[in-house]
Amino acid sequence: MSRSINRVTLLGHLGKDPEKRTTQTGKTVVTFSVATGFSTKDKDTGKVKETTAWHNIVVLNEGALAVCDYLRRGSRCLVEGAVQYRSYTDKTGVERTVTEIVVGGLNGQIVLLDGKPAGYRDDDLPDFTR
Repeated sequence: MSRSINRVTLLGHLGKDPEKRTTQTGKTVVTFSVATGFSTKDKDTGKVKETTAWHNIVVLNEGALAVCDYLRRGSRCLVEGAVQYRSYTDKTGVERTVTEIVVGGLNGQIVLLDGKPAGYRDDDLPDFTR
């Protein structure tokens, strides 16, 4: 049987503060968006065009609460997780599909790249991979 890998690594900045919610079963879920960028060169004009891509991140593990404490809009971080597609029907009755990067269990990690917050020792920082 062949194996496959569903793993995404993103390096970018948070577009907004993380949002926390609790499921009906009592689990904490944190969501936020990460912006990544890339450049392309127009063949005709030779001008470089900057493009930003936005990625929806969902944190399901126990590190979800720590994400709210340490990450803010503009924070630079590395996110590793799995791609998931979710469909839902919006308020107008239109079916929508969302692509999300899910960080949960052994399925990913988040690394803070802005350095540790002021006043914290290295052993104070959380392990987001738990």
